[in-house]
Amino acid sequence: MQETRLDTVRIRAARRVIDPVFLDTPLYRCEALEPGLGCTVSIKLETANPVRSFKARGTEVVASLLADKGSRAVVCASAGNLGQALAWSGRGRGLDVTVVASRFATRAKLDRIRALGAGLELVDGDHELARERAAAMARYKGIRLVEDSLDIETCEGAATIGLELVDTAPSFDAVLIALGGGALATGVGHVVKALAPDVEVICVQPLGAPALTHSWRQRRVVITDSIDTIADGVAGRRPIPAVLDDLLLVADDAVLVQEASIISGMRMLLDHAGLVVEPSAALGIAAILEDRDRFAGRHVVTIVCGSNVDVDAYHRWVGAAPIHRS
Repeated sequence: MQETRLDTVRIRAARRVIDPVFLDTPLYRCEALEPGLGCTVSIKLETANPVRSFKARGTEVVASLLADKGSRAVVCASAGNLGQALAWSGRGRGLDVTVVASRFATRAKLDRIRALGAGLELVDGDHELARERAAAMARYKGIRLVEDSLDIETCEGAATIGLELVDTAPSFDAVLIALGGGALATGVGHVVKALAPDVEVICVQPLGAPALTHSWRQRRVVITDSIDTIADGVAGRRPIPAVLDDLLLVADDAVLVQEASIISGMRMLLDHAGLVVEPSAALGIAAILEDRDRFAGRHVVTIVCGSNVDVDAYHRWVGAAPIHRS
């Protein structure tokens, strides 16, 4: 495999600075899902931790390095999950954390950022505007800007999930990874391709937020004008060139799924696995639903990456049709 920005030695070292509460998350075969999907399905559950998403694996690495250097202030832009994770990691290390987010972000995520003690600044626009504001704040105040997926620590923290997959999972044929900024996909993809190269790495993105998938397919950065998806955690318009370079080296495929399939995936995870998840976490199930023939008879791992969801919105989505009991 050609070299990505990631380094497997550093990824193994990252496990030593990540709080164990975020490591070795549940990984199990979910037989109840299989009749409806037509394949063997294992779940890697990245919601069973204090911030209910995988993001703290990366922010633990970032915050540890900052604390070692004596830095005390940091800012990031976030749709919600990164902000919560950085707030949690920074609080434990005495960092002054500011999160910039869209005022249209999921309220439950914003409330949790505040509850974890971070400063929160809201912008009247989407996540891309929040990124611009966070960068401007970092320059003006002379503080560290954490850029999800661009900062290698966020990718290598997420990559520890890949180590756990290849070290503990029985033989599997494919891993389905939610694709947003790219930290999760490039991190897990790097480890899987380095240590289990025959496993297919498939990235999944909503049809209404396709920028990085289009970029992967065209092998150049493609910027989209708008976003139309309930999966706010992966709703970016401007891919990062360095992240695309990494993704091109580790992803075997990148697919787009419809909103109806995302909702069906959320409903299946509730009904058959007892899991309340945010839309981004159901992308893997959505991909199987839309292409059952591709996965028929295979063993597929899907990473359930977050469960920070607005309760009212969740009930609107999942309650839109009857739940079929297994």
